[in-house]
Amino acid sequence: MPIEIVQHTRFDLHNEPPTAEKPITMSGRDLKAAAVLEPHLHSWGQFTYALQGVMRADANNSSWIVPSQRAIWIPPGVVHSVTVLENTHLRPMRVYAGRAPFPGNECKILALSPLLRELLTALEQHDQQEPSQRHHLLMEMILDEIPRCAVRPVRVPMPEDKRLKALCDALIAEPGAELTLAGWANRVGASERTLARLFERELGMGFVQWRQQVRLAHAAPLIARGVPLSQVAVELGYASQSAFSAMFKKTFGCSPSTFFG
Repeated sequence: MPIEIVQHTRFDLHNEPPTAEKPITMSGRDLKAAAVLEPHLHSWGQFTYALQGVMRADANNSSWIVPSQRAIWIPPGVVHSVTVLENTHLRPMRVYAGRAPFPGNECKILALSPLLRELLTALEQHDQQEPSQRHHLLMEMILDEIPRCAVRPVRVPMPEDKRLKALCDALIAEPGAELTLAGWANRVGASERTLARLFERELGMGFVQWRQQVRLAHAAPLIARGVPLSQVAVELGYASQSAFSAMFKKTFGCSPSTFFG
């Protein structure tokens, strides 16, 4: 699939790229469920957060589920695509490459701090076309606050092999599916042994561990919407709320309510 180098898209007609003098520019996007932004890249970094809704971002052979009140940082030059899982109201913020808040090309999911939420709201309300001292200070404070936010390490690595990718895409779409690896093998046209070998070689983990990462990623938007943990457990294929909570605490060292609080 060809890579689209995005400078201005139909969602961003009224926003200019960031510059050294104006290191942040903002815009808003309302995207319907199932909308897809094909693989593309920017010369700037992108800090995108969802006021409401849920999206999936794919980059660097990994997938991230981004629920409301979370943000994803995508570094300059990183090819990425976006799939909207629920009607989503996004706030993409472009960041001048020379002012990237994180080094390297690793994407990150961040929990917005109360201060950062207020700073972003204030910047959004400021007239973007009329820079001022206050505008400059807001941008500087935002760039200072972003790396102080907590990183939420719910990352789902994605494979290159077409057979394994078909399995992974299907399980991301239906994380509560109870098929065994043998059951998936019948669906994607590869033996169970081959799939097990591919999981270890391409993703560095077994099928069960990878499925657990997918379910953890999908837990975020459900919990963010206020879905009871008992229902989250059922939707994600766990026998009980206690089983889900125990797995979660073993992985992250705290309960789901604490993690997503």
